[in-house]
Amino acid sequence: MGAVAVTVWDDSGRGEPVVLVHGSGTWGDAPLGFETQRELADRYRLVVPDRRGYGRSPDVECSDCVRDADDVVELLADGAHLLGHSSGGVVAMIAAARAPQAVRSLTLIEPACFQLAADDPVVATALERNREALQAVPPELSDEDLVRLSYESVGFEPPEETTPEMVRASRAALTELPAWQVEVDAAVLAARDWPKLVLTGTWEDAPENYREYGGKPIMACAGATADRIGAKLVRVPGASHWPHQQRPDIVHPLLRDLWSAR
Repeated sequence: MGAVAVTVWDDSGRGEPVVLVHGSGTWGDAPLGFETQRELADRYRLVVPDRRGYGRSPDVECSDCVRDADDVVELLADGAHLLGHSSGGVVAMIAAARAPQAVRSLTLIEPACFQLAADDPVVATALERNREALQAVPPELSDEDLVRLSYESVGFEPPEETTPEMVRASRAALTELPAWQVEVDAAVLAARDWPKLVLTGTWEDAPENYREYGGKPIMACAGATADRIGAKLVRVPGASHWPHQQRPDIVHPLLRDLWSAR
């Protein structure tokens, strides 16, 4: 596929395909992307794209999950399991609704589809806070300060070294079309009988402010999304926004069970 860069891991050479869609501020095979999921390539062919504007994919003026969904539909080809994290979960939902015949299962990890739960007061407040936060970011931030802000805003210690890849990912996240502004057709997803799984952290170990302003809204969103699309909801203890990185001991068996069921 020429439009975006794609990493493929397939240790057996004959694994069943799985498309993994990363969230904002990172890229496909990065530590905060799907680096930890590399071990699942023992049985599966992991197809890991860099969304436009991220990683090794082309620059774009504004990253857009609607356009990214077109790329994912192409990667699904004749059929694949589909997994999306955070804003990548919104990309995955749009792609699944466009090409349901090509989806073998759908997994959403901490999906950032706040629009499906906007009637929840916690989520509604978070949406307003997110809008204000985006408008308040100073445009003249240095590369180092931008990366630091990106990491601190999600509860992580900033890296000791700022790389060009981190800077590019942080700037793409800052200018992209917010995932919560995009229409998601939950009814189409609910009507399909393929296995569906929504994973969310329990956030008990996250810093208090991060749990209050980041965790509670995303947990509410995960529950509402699972209800709307008819998915199984699993809360992963000891994890915040990255259950697949923080608790692969729990998440990987769940994924293997799901992918072997179809």
